[in-house]
Amino acid sequence: MTDAEIEITEHLVRGLLEDQHPDLADLAIREVAGGWDNHMWRLGDELAVRIPRTPRAPALQRKECRWLPVLAPRLPLPVPLPVRAGEPSVRLPTPWNVMTWVPGEPLDTASISRGEHAADTLAGFLKALHTEAPPEAPASSDRGAHPKRCTDGFDDLLRAVAVGGLTADAGAVRAVWDEAVTAPEWQGPPLWLHGDLHPANVVVANGTLSGVIDFGDLFAGDPAWDLAAAWVLLPAGTAPRFFRRYGPTDEGTIRRARGLAALKSLFLIHMGHNGDRGLPGGKPTWGPPGRAALDRVLASG
Repeated sequence: MTDAEIEITEHLVRGLLEDQHPDLADLAIREVAGGWDNHMWRLGDELAVRIPRTPRAPALQRKECRWLPVLAPRLPLPVPLPVRAGEPSVRLPTPWNVMTWVPGEPLDTASISRGEHAADTLAGFLKALHTEAPPEAPASSDRGAHPKRCTDGFDDLLRAVAVGGLTADAGAVRAVWDEAVTAPEWQGPPLWLHGDLHPANVVVANGTLSGVIDFGDLFAGDPAWDLAAAWVLLPAGTAPRFFRRYGPTDEGTIRRARGLAALKSLFLIHMGHNGDRGLPGGKPTWGPPGRAALDRVLASG
């Protein structure tokens, strides 16, 4: 299925609800900004309908529906929870679902003004999430590896960002990455990770973090992949407080996390630049927070 083959409209969404969940079909429906993999429609005040937009989206939805109810009870911030499952039909040949709506504004279009509170909140959330995962926990196919195995992707992003004139100090960024590449491997058990913490995947309210969304990349592995959020999400100068509140963290993990924060920042800048040029996959709102995050990474050395 592609967007060109099926137009995802309010009429389609309402028809799906009428067919499969008629008790929800009279709720107000309005389109909202979706993520990378799903169209999103607000359903009433408390729910959201998610329609897959990529081939991998159904599998990601199934993963979230399997594991979020297990993890959510111990998490101190709201996360989306499955409410209803939608089956493939004549109207739509893919599964779809209804999730709870997490109120707040995505950080890529908002800001954090209560930095210390946000640092404490993020640390508490990740401390609660980062517990040993069971053997049947999902693995990741495109992230989670030690930085030394991600060097090709880093080089491509650094080159693209440098060519675009979007960073003035490629050498300093490279030095951060080199420290991560030479850091030791994670020696602990695989931990539960969100896997994709960036400004579009958290929401804020009252100047601080108020929820975490889009767990499609949930997997078990090295906590450095989530700890990079100390620089990617939090205001300047709050990373030390975050790590104090998170708890004991070895130097190697911090080095890997800082390098991965640089990698994630370059990706945000690149996607924002693509958006500025109107290219497919561009996210114009990601550029400014990506540049700010990279500045925080470099200032923390």
